[in-house]
Amino acid sequence: MPLQNRVTPFGELTIAPARGLLMGNRGGRLHDARRKLGARRWASKQWICCKLDFNNRHRKVWGDSYSELFFLDEVTALAAGHRPCFECRRKDAQAFAALFAGAPKAPEMDAVLHRERLGGRAKRLHRRGLDDLPDGAMIARDGAAFAVRGKKLLRWSPSGYDESRVRPQAGRADVLTPPSIMGALAKGYAPLWHPSAGA
Repeated sequence: MPLQNRVTPFGELTIAPARGLLMGNRGGRLHDARRKLGARRWASKQWICCKLDFNNRHRKVWGDSYSELFFLDEVTALAAGHRPCFECRRKDAQAFAALFAGAPKAPEMDAVLHRERLGGRAKRLHRRGLDDLPDGAMIARDGAAFAVRGKKLLRWSPSGYDESRVRPQAGRADVLTPPSIMGALAKGYAPLWHPSAGA
């Protein structure tokens, strides 16, 4: 039975056959004993993205512990408001924290990100100028999510980036990626991209 555990850049949990490059969680268990998603969409402010394989650990997905979630790539995870895990992705997490405003510890980052990623229970959008966005930021446009990569906007899909558009030189956009994450991207944090994004 397919699980509702694929994360979109909008932070929604959907069913999709593509597994993606990273997994993660939102601080605990979101599913019930029948492996169905409950009403809540997070258990704590600790939203992380992790390696698919770490220390040869094997888990039953949506078993007795936290609810495993899956991301197309790190650009998707960051847009949804997740940060790198300090256990399985220590080097990435340290690099990310060093570029995060004020270089706070994980709990402080989680508190900032929780305010930035949500408006109540809904995804918070941030209005910004298109020409100010760093590579790796994602915007909402025409009902879809687009990742900024150089002079292009790449349309996100659950299985990869399936369309490329020229990035406008002016105008404003509804940005999905939280501002603090955009700050880290602008300072040089290099997220993991899905191969469909190209070089």
